[in-house]
Amino acid sequence: MRFLLGGYTAEMDGAATGIGVLHAGTPHDVLAGGPLGTGPDAVAIGGSPSWIAWHPRGDVLYAALEGAGAVQAFRRTGEVSFVRLGTAVAAGDAVCHLAVAPDGGSLVAACWGDGRVVRMTLAADGTPSAPAVAAPAEDPHGAGGPVPAAGGPLTDGGIDLAAAARALRDAAGAEFAHLVPFAAEADESGQADAPSPVPESAPARRSSRAHQARFLPDGTLVTTDAGFDVIRFWSTAGGRLRERGRVVLPRGSAPRHTVWHPSGHLYVVTEHSLELFALAPDAAGAWRLVGGTPLSPAVSAGDAAAEVALSRDAQFVYAGVRGTDAIASVRVRDAGASFTPVALAEAGVRGPRHHVVVRDTLLVAGQRSDEVASLTLDERTGVPGRVRHRTAAPSPSCILPDAP
Repeated sequence: MRFLLGGYTAEMDGAATGIGVLHAGTPHDVLAGGPLGTGPDAVAIGGSPSWIAWHPRGDVLYAALEGAGAVQAFRRTGEVSFVRLGTAVAAGDAVCHLAVAPDGGSLVAACWGDGRVVRMTLAADGTPSAPAVAAPAEDPHGAGGPVPAAGGPLTDGGIDLAAAARALRDAAGAEFAHLVPFAAEADESGQADAPSPVPESAPARRSSRAHQARFLPDGTLVTTDAGFDVIRFWSTAGGRLRERGRVVLPRGSAPRHTVWHPSGHLYVVTEHSLELFALAPDAAGAWRLVGGTPLSPAVSAGDAAAEVALSRDAQFVYAGVRGTDAIASVRVRDAGASFTPVALAEAGVRGPRHHVVVRDTLLVAGQRSDEVASLTLDERTGVPGRVRHRTAAPSPSCILPDAP
């Protein structure tokens, strides 16, 4: 089975030289359990193509050039060869994620550096143009109070504020749990180094940091803002982005990535508080928080969550944990509305930034160890097992299955 690899290039201290190619077994295998290997780059490019996404037709590939702050399209010319399609289109500082509309008429870029959410029109051949910046996010928690230190439980006078916040959320119930503040701020690198506490006299330094965009089955666009701890829901009618609702998460939790569950719930993993939340629309269509859980009681101070993905049968959720360098397994319960942590298993790599599930195999991109590893998945228990195979891969940040 063949995959393409996004990665970090030299200007962002990475070792990648473009968009890579990964094989699991032979290129035409339908499963990913075979030996791993890499080939020559599909296309050489700088600017750190940290996230890559297909046009629905499968003949055009898009790259978020995080280091260059731009989006570049590529036209496929062979099985593993591409050429640039048009010029790079400016998006924003540290653009880190792309979502292509199911109809192929537009894409949306999320920019971690400046919080921008940017819609681009796609021409008939897939060329992006006309970037339009959506309305900026507002901090629902306000600017008061110091920014907490990153990672792990926040303590004050011997009191574990993280544990206290979780207890308050449980007592408040799902409808009002988001009003209980808690959290920790960290940087995008996901490093596990213990951060320095912010002095009590220091002002808060919160910034909007859009991190992901996703189109839901009904056409709604959802974006995460890890800086302002908010999930935003957008209408895309008429070729414009109009915010139509939002869900606020605890202060400093840092919603990073989402995954759609077939039950109709949207799951959100939080980078700093290392939690998994379930969101669902009410009878009027307004999205709200309905459930949540810590990823694992075994995570450590300084850890940072990364990607989130479902098992093949959608009974389990897998979240990457950088620092401890593990994969958290969480069981889905109550028709998708609640969770139970199952296990925290070794990821087999350092800095597990991204992962994908292919039936009974979990492929994990180790950004800090320059490799990709495959883990076995026990489909009955949901627990990731031993490393099945591994291969060297320079600074991988995104694993994208080849277009059919």
